[in-house]
Amino acid sequence: MNKLVVGNLIHRPLRSLISALAIAIEVIMILSITAILLGKIDGFKTRQNGIGMDMIVRPSTTNNFIGMSSAAASVKVADILAKIPHVAVAAPVNIQLTGSLDSIYGVDYKSFNDLLPFTFLSGGPFQGPDDVIIDDYAAPGKKVGDSIKILNHDFHICGIVEHGKGGRKFIPLTTMGSLTGTEGKASLFYLRTEEQPKYQDEIRKAILATDGMSQYNVATAEEYLSAISPSRLPYMSTAIRVVVGIALVIGFLVIFQSMYTAVMERTREIGILKSMGASRGYIVGLVLRETAVIAAVGTILGVISSFALSVALDAKFPTLDFVIDLPWVWKAIAIAFLGAMFGALYPAFKAASKDPIDALAYE
Repeated sequence: MNKLVVGNLIHRPLRSLISALAIAIEVIMILSITAILLGKIDGFKTRQNGIGMDMIVRPSTTNNFIGMSSAAASVKVADILAKIPHVAVAAPVNIQLTGSLDSIYGVDYKSFNDLLPFTFLSGGPFQGPDDVIIDDYAAPGKKVGDSIKILNHDFHICGIVEHGKGGRKFIPLTTMGSLTGTEGKASLFYLRTEEQPKYQDEIRKAILATDGMSQYNVATAEEYLSAISPSRLPYMSTAIRVVVGIALVIGFLVIFQSMYTAVMERTREIGILKSMGASRGYIVGLVLRETAVIAAVGTILGVISSFALSVALDAKFPTLDFVIDLPWVWKAIAIAFLGAMFGALYPAFKAASKDPIDALAYE
């Protein structure tokens, strides 16, 4: 049977190749959408961890994805938070999301740097209201002293730092307020506490017991980041399911059409096999084995191509956060393979049900 399977696939090389490529595209679609969406989440979490905070305080109206909500808290809240026992640093931050989904951090340099110091590759801190600090991922083609337009305002690059400290572009907090009409406002407050996590519960209770702050969201870094996941973001889970569903339908239809056409073309061949005593199970197994070979080649090609795409995009666009999730590799393989096998079931049973006499007389 194996020789017959290989012979049938080689006899129709173009159809076999197109079917395998369709399976590969199905795998690439699944892995690409998950790499982009989950990569954004992982990249966001990594950069948040690099800030140096271990607690975060936000107004109750602030979205989990910071920058997607307006700055609603007074920066003076930072002074209140700094006086709470066991709070070492309280840093107010005003974060704005641009049309290109670039998060711009308006920071009070001293307190934000006290969370975890910037690592400067060149230049240094703000020297004036129109200065900007950028990270090395945002810096290609730029150097200290160059001009850069942010929020329709011209800034001068005063420093280039290592990536991983929240955002990629940092401007003075007061400048952010004047540009966005949020003077004296902050989106949130990052805290660094003493002997973390020893006093975190105590600090949380003290903050919520402070006049005017009972409605604030107070969370540890772990609590906050655990809420940033596909299961907590319905639109992201829906997007993944839609793309996986489309990919599954594509693979199913391509294999169905390919194997159905193959069965029609090999009607006489099937009649000969059945006249020689081939059982229904043998014929079904023959079609399914051909499909399994095509699906295996397609999934392998798809996985290899997806990793190659990841390497290429990471080299070309390091800020894209295109990271292939290994559990999804196995899911994509299973989805593509099972979809192909289901697509071949009807053609397989149709081939097995052919009457050998009618099949032999088929022109």
